[in-house]
Amino acid sequence: MVIFRPNILTVIILSQLVLRRQKSSYNYLLALAVADILVLLLIVFMDFLLEDFILARPLPPGANKALQVLEFWAMHTSIWITVPLTVDRYVAVCHPLRYHSVSYPARTRRVITAVYAVGLLTAAPYYWWPELWHGAHQRTQEGVWEHVLVWAHCGAVYLLPCSVFFTLNAAIIHKLRGRRHCFRLRGYSTGKTTAILLVITSAFATLWAPRTAIILYHLYAAPPVAAETARTLHLLSDLANMLALLNSAVNFFLYCFVSRRFRRMAAGVLRAAFRCRGQCPAPAPVYAAAQSFSVTSSPWVSPDNSHCIRMFVYQPDRNTHPVRPVHLST
Repeated sequence: MVIFRPNILTVIILSQLVLRRQKSSYNYLLALAVADILVLLLIVFMDFLLEDFILARPLPPGANKALQVLEFWAMHTSIWITVPLTVDRYVAVCHPLRYHSVSYPARTRRVITAVYAVGLLTAAPYYWWPELWHGAHQRTQEGVWEHVLVWAHCGAVYLLPCSVFFTLNAAIIHKLRGRRHCFRLRGYSTGKTTAILLVITSAFATLWAPRTAIILYHLYAAPPVAAETARTLHLLSDLANMLALLNSAVNFFLYCFVSRRFRRMAAGVLRAAFRCRGQCPAPAPVYAAAQSFSVTSSPWVSPDNSHCIRMFVYQPDRNTHPVRPVHLST
């Protein structure tokens, strides 16, 4: 599918960056790209395409509830994996002397594993998530539990992460401005990873705000009486959900917009993908590249026992240089 290709390309590029540079921030960005793929796979493919077009019928209630839990798990992980990335950038900018002792790849992998595990645990209560998108008069689970779930969801996926992003990003920007004013460096760079973080968090706060507002509106609003009002609310709900999904599909373009290194690597991956493999020249024979073959050049022969082996040496002209057998010696 076309919607998955930018995310898959992002995973490939970030995997190469992780292998080359071993930076903690690249590990977080790679984990974020994987979580975004899970969001699109579970919501767009499993919930939308599979149910509405491939099967053309609703999923069984148990399977639908299990899929709902996985969707919330992917959303929670995709959002909260950005929190340790923000903390990582905060330490790198505001406390650079402590950065290498606090953030390193081994700890980063443990943090990523913990975020994925905790995301699955926090998604389990949403097995009982109420139906909010078809009008308040059709909801079946009224009461305190419904309000707790909705407010916990809004706080976990928007209010609390945005508070962390706003606080730490404000400290990062204040530190970078003070550093630029202090040193008066011409062309001073704030760091591409820090710039990517600021763009990611700004896009998240913008794209998820309509969905959060629509969820709270459906929770407290009275049932719409007119059919036109109900259709308008349903359309707004669909638009808010699509904007929230766009947050999981737009990161590749944000990375390309901010980072020149990411653009170069993306261009290289695309060229390699479209290159014709059949046009590559065939490798030259071994005997044409050299006049002799050394037994120690083979990875299967140890230099310790190479003195026990003698071979026939290739000679290009038999008249002037006849092949002479050499006896094996020990």
